[in-house]
Amino acid sequence: MKIAGINFDHMHMGDLLRMVHEHPYSELVGVCDEQPERMQASIENFGIPSDNVFTDYRECLEKAKPDIVVLCPATAEHALWTERVAPFGVHVLVEKPFASSLSEADRMIAAMEKTGKQLAINWPIRWIPAHYTAHQIISEGRIGRVTEVSHYGGNRGPLYHSADKLVTTPTTKEKAESWWYSKKKGGGSLLDYLGYGTTIGTWFHGENRPIEVLCMAHKPDGLEVDEHSITIIRYDVGLSKFETRWGTFTDPWIHQPQPKCGFVIKGTEGTISNYDYAENVHIQDRDHPQGYDLPVMKLDFQNPIEYFTHCIHNNQPVEGPLSLEVSRMGQLLVDAACQSAQEKKAVRLDL
Repeated sequence: MKIAGINFDHMHMGDLLRMVHEHPYSELVGVCDEQPERMQASIENFGIPSDNVFTDYRECLEKAKPDIVVLCPATAEHALWTERVAPFGVHVLVEKPFASSLSEADRMIAAMEKTGKQLAINWPIRWIPAHYTAHQIISEGRIGRVTEVSHYGGNRGPLYHSADKLVTTPTTKEKAESWWYSKKKGGGSLLDYLGYGTTIGTWFHGENRPIEVLCMAHKPDGLEVDEHSITIIRYDVGLSKFETRWGTFTDPWIHQPQPKCGFVIKGTEGTISNYDYAENVHIQDRDHPQGYDLPVMKLDFQNPIEYFTHCIHNNQPVEGPLSLEVSRMGQLLVDAACQSAQEKKAVRLDL
């Protein structure tokens, strides 16, 4: 599969290109960004020749002729960039979140439907073995029907790390100039992280139906966007909670903060706690009310590049959190949370 990376707004582009670089059945044929300096680290890391480096996406698509385009634009520009590349007849992988609104997500779906190519939304925590293990346990019916999902998600902040999770220390000026802190660009912890919880939560909830959403967000003085939000969703089986946080005490991939980043899931016959980067999940059931640890399972696929290329090569639809069905429900819940936070009241869903 020939793959190109276009738009380096999101630092995860470097991580995704590394996956392409290391995948034996993929070829990195082009990188493109209007600001060349943002591509420099990837050019050096992966030995990308100058003929494969572009600043105009049209030239990149016409000359490199990729099968797949990886997009990492600012959240509010996901629809714009999907609409730009779709007419070139490529499959598209968009780094989370889906979009900054449901209407923009639907624009992306419509743009890709015209081409017959696949669109997938990558949620990096899908590839954390603990969360994959939890879903397998749920699918096997070992905790009965899921009735409650709690998620705490976040990190010290988006400017405190770069690609490959390299530690950085942002200045006040860098914060002010970053799209992450721009309301117009879709910044803020709610839009950055709530989709993780609501999308993976939809995966865990299965057929359970969300009914109502209530959200409160905190915007520190001097910022345009929030750094902390709490969302409560009423399902037909009960309440679930999703919390987003920029400003955890530590980054979870180095040291788990308190509260721990990850999920706690309650079912009719048991519970699971599955935390980010953990080597075990903790389970309670009727036979083991005291609980026990279970080593995480081996992933079905190691990362989104491996999975997406497999689906395309075998003409199979994308499933799970990367699918449009699950990600769209996650986006619908994010939209309702944004509306609730703005209106300061619960939002009823019309599903």
